[in-house]
Amino acid sequence: MEIILASNNQHKVREFGRIFTGVTVKSPRDAGITFECEESGTTFLENAVLKAESLFRLCRKPVISDDSGLCVPALNGEPGVYSARYGSDELKRELTDEEKYLYLLQKLEGTDNRKAFFVCCMVLYLDDYRFYVVQETVNGEIADTSKGEGGFGYDPVFLIPEWNKTVAELDDAKKDLISHRGKAGRRMLSLLKSERILDK
Repeated sequence: MEIILASNNQHKVREFGRIFTGVTVKSPRDAGITFECEESGTTFLENAVLKAESLFRLCRKPVISDDSGLCVPALNGEPGVYSARYGSDELKRELTDEEKYLYLLQKLEGTDNRKAFFVCCMVLYLDDYRFYVVQETVNGEIADTSKGEGGFGYDPVFLIPEWNKTVAELDDAKKDLISHRGKAGRRMLSLLKSERILDK
């Protein structure tokens, strides 16, 4: 089975490829499609559906999308659905991953409550009247400083307390085991098999 991922982020393409065993996951670019979608929703679900619908209209093939983000209760849930563009409005430019998590650390200075969680809302879009939604989370804390060279986004500052490591310090197998995207992906893969969309 071939699925086109509603993202141009190559980190995500590789991650989905690892999680969706037995499925060929392609980026829009790999499928010869020019894809851009404004994430105008106010929830992870709205954005995930928006991206899936937009790509499906272009390719008319099975599409999978996700909208993911980091939520920090001490910051009233920031950055949330704005995780990918966090700080851009304030600093009037697009920030790098490092600049975004440094901006987050700055906003948390002097805050004892470092609890945080990642959210992943995943949508598998098969046609205009048939789609599936899975949403998962992973709990952790925001570290005082960045650690690790792996992963992407906020991984260097997202600490898994029971392992005392940031996600960026984990190898791919461990990250996929505990991550919000790994958990959502496995549930979606199980659903594909149970519904015989993907052969068991």
